Amino acid sequence: MPRSLAAAVLLFSGLCLCAPSDAAAEPPHVFELRTYHTPDGKLADLHKRFRDHTCALLEKHGAKLVGFWTPQDEKDGKGAKLVYLVQFPNRDAATKAWKEFREDPAWQKAKAESEKNGPLTEKVESVFMDPTDYSAMK
Repeated sequence: MPRSLAAAVLLFSGLCLCAPSDAAAEPPHVFELRTYHTPDGKLADLHKRFRDHTCALLEKHGAKLVGFWTPQDEKDGKGAKLVYLVQFPNRDAATKAWKEFREDPAWQKAKAESEKNGPLTEKVESVFMDPTDYSAMK
């Protein structure tokens, strides 16, 4: 192969690798922000269930647990709210993971045992989000 043709092939290959594509514009994963509102006095029990069962089971079914938070201020639900962020490869993977999680006998047992004295959540909010192009979590 002549040098000029080889150089052209290498140059074109480099341009293809560096050129933006539609696939590159797609986020490599999706985040889900979940907020659990608890009845009075049940937040500690919810924390215990997450520590002892939920976290391991979610990871078993493909969820990446990014972090967990509780509000500092009463107006934001201090003492009655758990907020956490989960990462999945895509929305379909999230749907599959949640389905498998809910059907897991270990989860069903842990949920039933932890709710012998009543439910640990009154309301669950879920928001799926894509990272922005300037996000540190993209």
